[in-house]
Amino acid sequence: MKELILAYKRRKPEIKKRLRQFKEAWKGSEKEVFAELCFCICTPQSKAVYSDKAVKSLVKSGVLYSGTSRQIRAHLHSVRFPNNKSRYIVEARRLFSRGGRISIKDRIDASNPFGSRHWLVRNVKGIGLKEASHFLRNVGLGRDLAILDVHILKNMARYNIVAEIPKSISEKAYLSLEKKLKKFSQKTGIPLDELDLLFWSLETGHIFK
Repeated sequence: MKELILAYKRRKPEIKKRLRQFKEAWKGSEKEVFAELCFCICTPQSKAVYSDKAVKSLVKSGVLYSGTSRQIRAHLHSVRFPNNKSRYIVEARRLFSRGGRISIKDRIDASNPFGSRHWLVRNVKGIGLKEASHFLRNVGLGRDLAILDVHILKNMARYNIVAEIPKSISEKAYLSLEKKLKKFSQKTGIPLDELDLLFWSLETGHIFK
């Protein structure tokens, strides 16, 4: 635990800077917020840096906002399950389009992140609790949401928050693990969103998103 606290103190300035950038993301355009959702659609079983690179390529080409599933798939060569994910992106674009324009912010209740997470999971294909939490955190709305990816689960086992890394996580199990992580957050005095970035950086060597 002492080692973790020391690591937090060293990385705290960088972590807080990254979280401020996330908060600014919500002030971005509708297209930028939608692109962040697409990034999270791409992340399951894929490296975040590759998913980010793929979405940036889609944005630069304009294909993200007007391309077909096949055209989108051509940009997802570094992402696993590109056929499914390209289809999910097209369906998400359809869901969040009004009058031919992306309109996503008014579908997300910024004052109710838990309710927004539930809505996203129920209505956006390719988005589960982890991905919905990730998206909301990345646009500055997920301070109290846990992003239970493999990096976080490894550290939860390392610090005895859980006995072992679960092979699969149901919705009920996810919420139970989230509660355990919140208790650990309170015990250490490290806010949940900062703890997430700290654990992630300890596994990857850098703070990303």
